[in-house]
Amino acid sequence: MLIERPACQSPPDRRRSAGGKGTCKGERVNKIGIIAKPRPDAKPVLEELIQWLEARGIEPVMDVDTASMVGATSTHMKNAVPSAADLIVVLGGDGTLLSVARLVEGKDVPILGVNLGSLGFLTEVTIAELFPTLTQVLDGQYSVSERVMLNCHVHRQGERIAQAVVLNDVVINKGALARIIEMETYVDGVLVNTFRADGLIIATPTGSTAYSLAAGGPILYPSLQTLIINPICPFTLTNRPLVIPDTVKIEVILVKENEDVLVTLDGQVGVALRYRDVVEIRKAETRLKLIQCPGKNYFEILRTKLKWGDTP
Repeated sequence: MLIERPACQSPPDRRRSAGGKGTCKGERVNKIGIIAKPRPDAKPVLEELIQWLEARGIEPVMDVDTASMVGATSTHMKNAVPSAADLIVVLGGDGTLLSVARLVEGKDVPILGVNLGSLGFLTEVTIAELFPTLTQVLDGQYSVSERVMLNCHVHRQGERIAQAVVLNDVVINKGALARIIEMETYVDGVLVNTFRADGLIIATPTGSTAYSLAAGGPILYPSLQTLIINPICPFTLTNRPLVIPDTVKIEVILVKENEDVLVTLDGQVGVALRYRDVVEIRKAETRLKLIQCPGKNYFEILRTKLKWGDTP
């Protein structure tokens, strides 16, 4: 049985580069990837999802860990699932989706995030909405939000020692016992400031509602072509968050010897930094395609997740 899968119809170039929505229709879907966070409440959802897909002639493609949750077997490691599927359903929280976002780098595979966690800005579909949403997805009644990602390189004495693509943020922060960090920060080779702070956050519009928001940063609409430079607890209170174009190259240099400084990528990958290490950040060529829940909009999600308008 062949099921019609929405293929993303390209929006105008301006909106595509801005991370705007695209409408979808037309291509066939034969395989849907499933990556689930291993937790007890995921198993019944996973079992029902597999049955639902197979009843419609769609092959579920699971990684080894996800398959083991339901007593099945798989030959796919997580990083192989994007190449074997037409779209991916992520069962978990935002952390699970962030890890999958790195796996789809360079692959034209949209992601549907289903929230099993507590907050779920990115995994916006609830369990109750999963199957109605999938039905609409297969009927082409959905949209895709293309999210800007960042390419982060760490250089030490002229050599690249680490590289990763991130969706939310790149964070330079000190350990529990470390002193204030001093960081020269450049935008396209021009000195912005030497920040003295507990750390520095470089965030995308998607990441503006994550760590940066907790550190006093602004909320950016997902389609804005901008990035945030946000110092964490700066020594000088006039050092405020800065919004810059996403076309620039950002370089952060550790200018003071400090034994306990890390750069963390989406809060999941950490690299220890040394004196004069350079953290280079650019907009990645890859954009993440997030399938949006029909009938929801960004401001509704903000109201729901941030409890806007609620009374005590």
